[in-house]
Amino acid sequence: MLAPKNPEQWISTFLDAQSAELGAATNTLLAYGRDLLDFTGWLARQSFDIVGANRDQIEAYLIFCDAQGLAKSTRARRLSAIKQIYRFGFEEGWRDDNPAIQITGPGRDKRLPKILDMDEVDRLLDAARTSGPHQLRNTCLMELLYATGCRVSELVSLPVASARGNPAMLLISGKGGKERMVPLSPPARVALAAWLTQWDDTQTARVAEGLTPSPFLFPSNAKQGFVTRVWFYQQIKKLALAAGVNPARVTPHTLRHAFATHLLANGADLMTIQTLLGHADVATTEIYTHVLDARLSELVLQHHPLAVRKPQAKA
Repeated sequence: MLAPKNPEQWISTFLDAQSAELGAATNTLLAYGRDLLDFTGWLARQSFDIVGANRDQIEAYLIFCDAQGLAKSTRARRLSAIKQIYRFGFEEGWRDDNPAIQITGPGRDKRLPKILDMDEVDRLLDAARTSGPHQLRNTCLMELLYATGCRVSELVSLPVASARGNPAMLLISGKGGKERMVPLSPPARVALAAWLTQWDDTQTARVAEGLTPSPFLFPSNAKQGFVTRVWFYQQIKKLALAAGVNPARVTPHTLRHAFATHLLANGADLMTIQTLLGHADVATTEIYTHVLDARLSELVLQHHPLAVRKPQAKA
């Protein structure tokens, strides 16, 4: 393949290949695109381009990112995008070398995910059950999120066909189009059945008006046809307020963390949790062992009699 003539064509061809060959998720492709446009824009301001840039220019760009105060995770992601596009260019014969191959990234700060205890999750679910005219939809969203541990993007885009027939398991389409089966808890099945009854009534009314029924379990007037991640993020903050749980500690992803941590605490093995979460590498799942260790240490320090015993007064 002939090398593209400008940076924009490099990026678009690379992203097309990532989508077609690796099934990269839309959000991943958007992040790659933003990072690579920032990199090529910086090169242009230095009178270089992606075709002729060498290791020195790439490292200078990373120094620039550091000077801008960007987080380690952001700089690591940008370097990853640069490494991948140059590897792609080398494999396609666009360049005779890969100038990024030996560059070491800044690494990422290892932070344990925020977790909720079981009582807090119960309070969130109770708040959803009493959340007004949309309680059936809200309850179904929250019950499915906690029962399956799915990503919020996987949840909001669920097709209604996957929920028919009172399923004991739910088919979830994850990153890169990879599918996995996740069992549903009894409360989640009850919430799903209740919401489907209302869904059918609503869609029947749409058909009577000459409209096409939605293919999604959680339809909306948004461009993509289902409720957005931003909308759900806002809803879960409202539910946290109603439940008396600090909203700063609650996001859709927090429920995913709670799902994994609570499973581990109750005896599930890492490989099972890895499968349920859709992690490609068990090393990603291992973070929950550290979360559990940290939580147990906190409980010991707070409640063990030797940890809270007051020092004896000196005679």
